[in-house]
Amino acid sequence: MSVTLVWTRADKATAVVDASHHERKRVVIVGGGFAGIAAARALRHADVDVVLVDRRNHHIFQPLLYQVATAVLSPAEIAAPIRQLEAKQRNLNVLLAEVTDVDIASRSIEASFPGVGDRKIAYDYLVVATGMRPSYFGHDEFAQHAPGLKSLSDAETIRGKILAAFELAEATEDDGERARQMTFVLVGAGPSGVELAASLAQMVRGTLRGNFRRIDPARASIVLLDAGKRVLPTFAESLSRRVTRRLTKLGVKVLTGAKVETVDAQGVVAGGSRIPSATVLWTAGVAASPIPKMLGTNTDRAGRALVDPFLKVVDAPGVFVVGDAASVMQDKHPVPGVAQAAIQEGQYVGRLIAKELKGRKVKRPFRYFDKGNMAVVGKNYAVLERGWLRTSGFLTWLVWAFVHILALPQLQNRLRVQRQWLWSYFTGQRSSRLIPEPPREADPDLTAERPLVP
Repeated sequence: MSVTLVWTRADKATAVVDASHHERKRVVIVGGGFAGIAAARALRHADVDVVLVDRRNHHIFQPLLYQVATAVLSPAEIAAPIRQLEAKQRNLNVLLAEVTDVDIASRSIEASFPGVGDRKIAYDYLVVATGMRPSYFGHDEFAQHAPGLKSLSDAETIRGKILAAFELAEATEDDGERARQMTFVLVGAGPSGVELAASLAQMVRGTLRGNFRRIDPARASIVLLDAGKRVLPTFAESLSRRVTRRLTKLGVKVLTGAKVETVDAQGVVAGGSRIPSATVLWTAGVAASPIPKMLGTNTDRAGRALVDPFLKVVDAPGVFVVGDAASVMQDKHPVPGVAQAAIQEGQYVGRLIAKELKGRKVKRPFRYFDKGNMAVVGKNYAVLERGWLRTSGFLTWLVWAFVHILALPQLQNRLRVQRQWLWSYFTGQRSSRLIPEPPREADPDLTAERPLVP
């Protein structure tokens, strides 16, 4: 199976790759995250051409992204190339491109291919699985000083900021500046914020111990802010209290009920007070990508498409939205934006399309099966909630580790992560403590043309 792409003409009229000329129907999936890949795999035995479009060439196991940001793991250990799916699925074609528009009327999407140009690709079925991006609640200017954590580049940026802060603290002669460099503020006390704060706390008190002559990394201040009343607001209050105590024991200062007013190069203003900090990290909120709004359907406050019980977009035949890009209600409550929900939604839509292609009508709407929510709070401690079951501690942490290793995308990822976790567990060392070099301006003396013969 192949997709023929036509060059954009000089008059900028973009040709459409027409699905109607193909013997088989075409399913276009936008997004190679949990939901998109699950949908593609669910169609592997269907008599259909599947086109998976993503602006990145890799799938990220996002639950462990914070460990890349805190130098526990390297990027390659939690990511896998999307294109490898083609080797296992003959009806699948992977395209590296960014979708810039959706035309419901002509049943096509427009995509920008790096270094090539714009193309339109027609579809019979469209599955939007574009996930989320950081939301700064109307203050996008905060992003310049407070990076979010949604991609590998975000994680590497955060890791570089953290490690560079200690290098600058070691070098400065100003006590005030040293304190600012060694103060880390995390905005948002959901699972990502809690896990990042706990991992950072163990890093400064264990991994970096004895690595500096003029500073003691253990004296770093880690502040976890949230405008809400407690950490982990989606968990039971009893688990929230346990996590707060655990964070405090690790040396994290938890400040709830503190709304962030300003984020700048000098730090944060929250609750009317300024916290001087050179490293502010944003884990507070998320918003959907722009693509759901391109569908012309209603969206919620976070920009997620409002879909029917079958995950279909109303008044858009053949269009589905899954994963974090969809707002799905079940028993008068929204389906949570977690990996397991995205996988189940992707699988459901893939199977639904496969049945429709066989002429079978699907009568059973999507039903989310909650396997429980987990969050890890540093070494040897995690919390789990599933219905009435609420556990925490070392055994829960072992369950967390086992589940996450099994869920990694490739066998080599599982082996690498298992080995690195064991090494880090027994030695306290983290192998990915690298600060990316900033790009340098070209030296005119080196780039100037020179004669071949002196």
